[in-house]
Amino acid sequence: MVYLNRVTAGCAAKVAAKLEIMEPCCSVKDRIGRNMIDDAEAKGLIKPGVTTLVEPTSGNTGIGLAFVAAARGYSLVLTMPASMSLERRILLQAFGAKLVLTDPAKGMKGAVEKAKEIAAGTSNAYILQQFENPANPEIHFKTTGPEIWRDTAGTVDVLVAGVGTGGTITGAGQFLKAQKPGVRLVAVEPAESPVLSGGKPGPHKIQGIGAGFVPGVMDTQLVDEVLQVSSDDAIAMAARLATEEGLFCGISSGAAVCAAIQVAKRPDMAGKLVTVVAKRPDMAGKLVTVVAKRPDMAGKLVTVVLPSFGERYLSSVLFAKVRAECEGMAADGRIKMRDAAGREFFVPALPEDL
Repeated sequence: MVYLNRVTAGCAAKVAAKLEIMEPCCSVKDRIGRNMIDDAEAKGLIKPGVTTLVEPTSGNTGIGLAFVAAARGYSLVLTMPASMSLERRILLQAFGAKLVLTDPAKGMKGAVEKAKEIAAGTSNAYILQQFENPANPEIHFKTTGPEIWRDTAGTVDVLVAGVGTGGTITGAGQFLKAQKPGVRLVAVEPAESPVLSGGKPGPHKIQGIGAGFVPGVMDTQLVDEVLQVSSDDAIAMAARLATEEGLFCGISSGAAVCAAIQVAKRPDMAGKLVTVVAKRPDMAGKLVTVVAKRPDMAGKLVTVVLPSFGERYLSSVLFAKVRAECEGMAADGRIKMRDAAGREFFVPALPEDL
């Protein structure tokens, strides 16, 4: 975990980021990829060389499953909305997985339905189903939550996280609340698809969260608050994390940090530590934003989960400007610099510039 120092200017509380980009395949979903396979093997539900694993994914869970499946000898078929990045497709197939793209307009629901269709027509097929599998939050209860507790020396006060399957907030949240009941859980969802807040699903650009439905694996009773972040704000923050904090992250990391900063800027957060996750149900079983009864946050710490590394977003809108600049570069070209006074100049200098 590391403190965020520059993007958090003006915050009353400290914000600490949990870097899931340090996992073997650079995302938080590596944890559940292994644990769901371990769990199914222990129960005798799957067998290497016999079972074909099938799973719907927005990319990161598929990558987490793909490297484990390759190491253990499983065939793996993944379904993924066609709107996900090219890097995701390449990584999945590089690990030997078979990939079926689905209609992006149908979101993750479309990928789930296609996975069921494929499994029904494939002998010895087994769907691990990250949205329903208890092994998903289990690994976060056993590992992610204890790691946050240990690394913050028990000083964590708020956990902020984007919600894809809800496994991170459920498992880590259960552990943290068992240690410290006053820990607040804050869920993050796309403003364009505010399903957790009781709204309708819609298209958005924050790959990995905002599945368009409330996942069955998520314990919605744990969550204290839901914050919405727009795709544009998430993209802008992800770019800032690279240039201002040296953290090369994806768009969902940007969304989580945007929400963490919202929390950390509240006047009652002075001196506290914030960690990011979150969501909360209403009486109809949907999630709503909580705007009242916020506890006194003085002296607390906010922790935010950064779910994945930036390389799998290079072809996405996140790096569109940088990509265009790089594609336009020529050999022996010059670059524009700016000095402390704001004056622009080119290097290397030409004779006429001297």
